[in-house]
Amino acid sequence: MIQEPKNILITGITGLVGSFVAKRFLEAGYQVIGLKRNTSDLSLVKDITSKITWKEGDILDVMFLDELMKDIDLVVHAAAIVSFAPKDRNLMFKTNIEGTANIVNSCLTHGVKKICFVSSVAALGRKIPVDAKAESIISIDEKSTWEESPLNSNYAKSKYLAEMEIWRGVSEGLASVIVNPSLILGEADWTKSSTQLFKYANEEHLFYPQGTLNYVDVHDVAESIFQLTTSDISGERFIVNSGHISFKDFFEKVAQLLNKKPPRKLISKFLTAIIWRLEALKSFLTGNAPLITKETVLSSSHHFYYPNEKIKKSLGMKFKDLDETLNRICNHLNVKYTNKQ
Repeated sequence: MIQEPKNILITGITGLVGSFVAKRFLEAGYQVIGLKRNTSDLSLVKDITSKITWKEGDILDVMFLDELMKDIDLVVHAAAIVSFAPKDRNLMFKTNIEGTANIVNSCLTHGVKKICFVSSVAALGRKIPVDAKAESIISIDEKSTWEESPLNSNYAKSKYLAEMEIWRGVSEGLASVIVNPSLILGEADWTKSSTQLFKYANEEHLFYPQGTLNYVDVHDVAESIFQLTTSDISGERFIVNSGHISFKDFFEKVAQLLNKKPPRKLISKFLTAIIWRLEALKSFLTGNAPLITKETVLSSSHHFYYPNEKIKKSLGMKFKDLDETLNRICNHLNVKYTNKQ
């Protein structure tokens, strides 16, 4: 167990996960070094900005990383591009895979004591057993092996290949842990990441998709990362998932907390197929990322579950109740966007 305060570098610190991880390490007395760009939005770290030692640069810049990593003891690598838009594929692969390789190489060069890589349950792959029925729940755990499938998005592939760089680091002597969170729920701009689901409920849309949503509170993700990074555990991966719920039930809970009407109709496969094609055309014409893609449609059409027994057993983790999480986030969104108490 690492007990004395150390210098910890957090990439992706201005994002949802990175910002909460930074707060957790600051609370424990660590010196936090945050990596950002000159265009980074600092709204999620505005209350701790002065407590962070800021470094401006890019994980694709090898010379910058070489200088940056000289005095670093620990690394939490949370920086990544998350996109399901086909036009973002090449940049996403370059950033997520090559960027991670650069981080690993620099850690090895400068003797960084440990790295925690923030991956995703998507990197575990999604494969359907031949005997699986349409409504059956498919369980995927840490022992699952990657298998090419139409259900694996480009984002999933990029995170899987990024994980391969972490395992390469392990083979070369770098102490490492990987966390695989499910959909992370937390207070953020509701035009970004998972918080868009709350915005969707607030807008009282008619349709909801089929399939199941796996979720976890951002506080639980940050606590998992803190405990694993400061532990003696290495060469392991951990699913960080609180539970699962149907999209229908999720939207009903959120809509009720936002005093809105929930979606009432299950979107048909035929209509879904039309929508993702129209979204692709609109994205091509406008340059904006599509709200729905072929990949997201395929991945939401099945019921997957990611068990959390390993991290519970290893860390004694107790996950927050979904209703508690939704109440907290909706109260935040009501104040921020609707001025309701």
